[in-house]
Amino acid sequence: MSGDLNDLVGRRYGPFHLRTSVEKVEEFVTATGGEPDRWEFYAPPGFAAVALFKSAPAFFADEDAAEYAKTLVHVDQTFRWHRPLPQEIDTRVTGEVESVRHRGEMYFVTFTIRTEGDDGTLFLEAASTFLMTEGALPREKVTVGREPRWDAQGENELPGPVSLPPVGESLPPMLKSASRADLVRYAGATRDWNPIHWDHDAAVKAGLPGTIVHGLLMASWVVQASGRTVPGPHPLEAMRLRFRQPLRPGAQAEVSAEVKAPNALACVLRSNGVDLVTADATLAG
Repeated sequence: MSGDLNDLVGRRYGPFHLRTSVEKVEEFVTATGGEPDRWEFYAPPGFAAVALFKSAPAFFADEDAAEYAKTLVHVDQTFRWHRPLPQEIDTRVTGEVESVRHRGEMYFVTFTIRTEGDDGTLFLEAASTFLMTEGALPREKVTVGREPRWDAQGENELPGPVSLPPVGESLPPMLKSASRADLVRYAGATRDWNPIHWDHDAAVKAGLPGTIVHGLLMASWVVQASGRTVPGPHPLEAMRLRFRQPLRPGAQAEVSAEVKAPNALACVLRSNGVDLVTADATLAG
């Protein structure tokens, strides 16, 4: 039986070993539709998702959290990149439950990670807010849909370099989509095996219309779209994302970004005119 999630505040998980092998980085870049040539010697910023899921599964499996983790969705996510992460180095990832608040039977848990080199060099930090409950999500009038073909997807664009336009103008939009097969590839690359992303019955039981695209896969698309404007292995300093609505596999999505300041972008990932993810990005340099 699960315990009180409030008792988990301050509990740490790890450190866990993460090697940024060439194969692991290549697997992630392929699974997220990234630009292979750009990430020949470093891991892309979105690789922070791999670090997060080096530690988060230990929290989800904690006997005091496991019952609540049966229905779990990402609410928001913050990343802070302190320096580029080279390939073929050993890092350690430590997670911690920072805070817990609840609204009825819904618990909002903030889980943080730090990724450091063996010498203590800090590469990245992240903070995730998870909505967790023993029951179903509080969604009204959800229409359960049919699962698309395993390979059905919309158009995908590689995140090639673009110039940063003046303040008030927008970057060229970037089209993205993920098939059901893509979701399995992404789960394999990151260890994010939440069944709502690959099992129809589990997703419906959780209160969803069917399987949905991983929040952090959508986040990787937003990271890619933002990072097009800064060359080199360290395009972003920070990003705060809010996951507002789910995206179904096979659906077409588009990432747009408006320049709010010389080093700041306001980003939106939309599908069929609905805002699914909003984000604020701080550019490096």
